Amino acid sequence: MTDKPFVMPAPHPKERRVIFENISKEGYDASIDTYLAHGGYESLKKAITMQPSAIIDQVKASNLRGRGGAGFPCGTKWSFIKYDDGKPHYIVVNGDESEPGTFKDRYILHFDPHQLIEGLVISAFATNTRLCYIYIRCEFPEAARIVWNAIKEARARGFVGQNILGSGFDCDIYVHQGAAAYICGEETSLLESLEGKRPYPRIKPPYFPAVLGLYMKPTIVNNVETICHVKHIIRMGPEEYAKMGTPGDGGTRTMCVSGDVMKPGFYELPAGAVTLGELIFDICGGLKPGRKLKAVIPGGSSAKVMRADEVYKIKVKGADGQMVDKEVPMLDVVMDAASLASVGTMVGSGGVMVMDDSRDMVWALNNLNQFYAHESCGQCTPCREGSLWMKKITTRMMDGGGRAADPAELKSVADNIAGRTVCAFGEACSWPTQSFLAKFPEEFDKVATSGTPVPVPH
Repeated sequence: MTDKPFVMPAPHPKERRVIFENISKEGYDASIDTYLAHGGYESLKKAITMQPSAIIDQVKASNLRGRGGAGFPCGTKWSFIKYDDGKPHYIVVNGDESEPGTFKDRYILHFDPHQLIEGLVISAFATNTRLCYIYIRCEFPEAARIVWNAIKEARARGFVGQNILGSGFDCDIYVHQGAAAYICGEETSLLESLEGKRPYPRIKPPYFPAVLGLYMKPTIVNNVETICHVKHIIRMGPEEYAKMGTPGDGGTRTMCVSGDVMKPGFYELPAGAVTLGELIFDICGGLKPGRKLKAVIPGGSSAKVMRADEVYKIKVKGADGQMVDKEVPMLDVVMDAASLASVGTMVGSGGVMVMDDSRDMVWALNNLNQFYAHESCGQCTPCREGSLWMKKITTRMMDGGGRAADPAELKSVADNIAGRTVCAFGEACSWPTQSFLAKFPEEFDKVATSGTPVPVPH
């Protein structure tokens, strides 16, 4: 990708492009002149006249959840920082985007960096932050160059730096390039990296970033897409923004769909507006000819897999207004945080991986196990040893050396990692193994006892 004009495909009728609205326009580029011509920095001009607490209240009322994976309410996270505590505050934007199956933030960095800068300065004003960092993985060198250039443009026009728009508020922004480690998706690990140290996650508590973050000072960490939404909340108002989503999950979410669909790509949709079936078959054009849907990972590689032919129980309101259980097929599960959590998985970073009946589940899990074994930071023994152990078992099964006890051993290893590590990487590497074994036991039992290699799909 470069900073040349980029034209997205025409939106699907069910899409609601907010973050990607301008990128969709022909001839739109990353320059500040183009951004200003499309209404850029008007939200900042409005926000700078507001009380900082009012901005936080609007973000809370919008029901904006973090779009990076954990889904924590954004306004609530901001309110953990005391505005007048006499300490320097920091905001760190996580532009690492290393979750497999997720590929949306990089498009914002390449083609609409001023949207991020505007949202970041508004966020800084609301939280009394004078210094912000945008953390970008070293594998995105062009993105770092483009964002640096955009910061220089914004500083020259008075949107970044000293006395922003004559308000007396000062805020500067710097780009920091990380070494491309998946563990830096965990906020305290990212902060360690930003400080120039090995990215070992910190123990929480006491190292809760809003209290003891970057340089042991109060810090907010949000990902790129989350910060971009802030300018639209100010522009639209929190009520209108919240109405686009569901209660507790306002606005739009960008779903990154990959795998066995006819039209993979990213789609910006109101939160909770579509089911899995609508996303796969209506928006993404369905499966390849002659194929049958087998499984879906709905929220990036660490989310638990869903089996296509399984019936799931979800909570719905009954006629008397009380919540009751309802059984629905997988394709009718709504793509929002609450619905996916109720069926035992998560919306995560919105990385939807679709697998048809040509995929062997042992092969798929081995692919993920190899990734997690490579990316473990090595700080915690259960994760360091367990992730490698799981990879060795599934690799041996792939090569035809399976043993009857392998499925049970895999489960035992995964069960002894989850909940026993400093950060959530333990869960991230355990959940795929736990869920694949639970959803597709027959495939693992077959490979474990067949004595024949598993063919690698092409």
